[in-house]
Amino acid sequence: MPGPSNPGPWPKDVGVVAMEVYFPSQYVDQAELEIFDKVSTGKYTIGLGQAKMGFCSDREDINSLCLTVVQKLIEKNDLSYNDIGRLEVGTETIIDKSKSTKTVLMQLFESSGNYSVEGIDTTNACFGGTSALFNAVNWIESSSWDGRYALVVAGDIAVYATGNARCTGGAGAVAMLIGSEAPLVFDRGVRSIYMQHAYDFYKPNMDSEYPVVDGKLSVKCYLHALDKCYQAYTEKATQTGIKGKEDNLINSSDAFVFHSPYCKLVQKSFARIFLNDFLQEPSPDFSGRYAGLESLRNLKLEESYFDRDAEKALMAASNSLFTLKTKPSLLLANQVGNMYTPSVYGGLASYLLSASPSELVGHRIVLFSYGSGLASAMFSIKITKDLGPKLNKLLENLSNISKNLQNRVKVSPEEFDKTMKLREETHNRAPYTPVGSTEGLFPGTWFLTEVDSMHRRKYDRVPLVQIPNGNLQQTGDVK
Repeated sequence: MPGPSNPGPWPKDVGVVAMEVYFPSQYVDQAELEIFDKVSTGKYTIGLGQAKMGFCSDREDINSLCLTVVQKLIEKNDLSYNDIGRLEVGTETIIDKSKSTKTVLMQLFESSGNYSVEGIDTTNACFGGTSALFNAVNWIESSSWDGRYALVVAGDIAVYATGNARCTGGAGAVAMLIGSEAPLVFDRGVRSIYMQHAYDFYKPNMDSEYPVVDGKLSVKCYLHALDKCYQAYTEKATQTGIKGKEDNLINSSDAFVFHSPYCKLVQKSFARIFLNDFLQEPSPDFSGRYAGLESLRNLKLEESYFDRDAEKALMAASNSLFTLKTKPSLLLANQVGNMYTPSVYGGLASYLLSASPSELVGHRIVLFSYGSGLASAMFSIKITKDLGPKLNKLLENLSNISKNLQNRVKVSPEEFDKTMKLREETHNRAPYTPVGSTEGLFPGTWFLTEVDSMHRRKYDRVPLVQIPNGNLQQTGDVK
């Protein structure tokens, strides 16, 4: 794939040129976890909407996840590392308080001789990947752009202490190649931001992977941020002509993708968009779309976060639209769990896999990104109107997601629990030699081989089955 040429001070159609998604090769079944945790049947599977949860052994860390997803994106798209002018990592999985994961990834660039690569790590809970993405877009649309691609990596390992939050974990990484004349174009002038100070989820203990979580406050913050981002986005969308003055957001958009701590919250979030549209509708149709919602006409948003009756009515009224416009984005969230910073982009990839390329052309996708603490944004992507080679290539490279989901290894809850205890006991240990098996890792996966007495980490790579020239890809040592 050739690098783009610099078209001048205002590049055309800046957006996502290519994507790659990585998730662990093993998972635990949520129904089996319900039994192991001795909770009511359906608590995780129905109550939270989760089916399976991917997790990492001591062989994988944030560096290895990002090494894997970056190298796979480069290989699949026939890129040179010289084509990359900016590389930024969004993550909240911190294994060093000073050295960035981005600098670890620079080892992949050494053979190309490309050391001129802007960007470092960006951190704020699940919002780091989105901030890194915005930085990449801003770089390309600025006087600093040198005509090369930006590469954004969102990656995390989400783990929780034993208890009712552990089932909402997950792990994965998404890499996005950002450039001009892209098949997935970011809408200009409609990005909305909402940020506020809150202690809903945070990680003050540097000796542990586990967060401190106020579950009820976290849900309230998420929904409040969604309301604020929605209001600012719709105002800008009206001003720019993306949304008609007499239309609502749901009608003017083809899909909605949300950050997904768990799938049930996403359904509630779509119902929240539905509520906002309903409250802004001058003359709601109570015989059609808004049937049965007459009693909610004067509902106050700030008083409705935990109104179960209103929530139930809104979810029922919006269910058909949710099934059409958001449910297709939940494949990875349902099958892998909460990947933290990659979550919303795993949702984007899932949506792109849900229909044929010819059905996707011209679609506008609204995305909501949330990170506790708190930081949030709403923005949108327009899929190119022309079914050209760039869009076909992007979708073709994502098609391995379904195959990899099927090829994972199911691990018993007992073994999953042992793995979590091992990660807990060995967190930040040095020296340390990982004991997890590497046999089940996907081809091309980087894994941890050693942490020496000075906390320096070394990695190796599972061979690829085949590369284009037909030869076996050899492993390579990365320190």
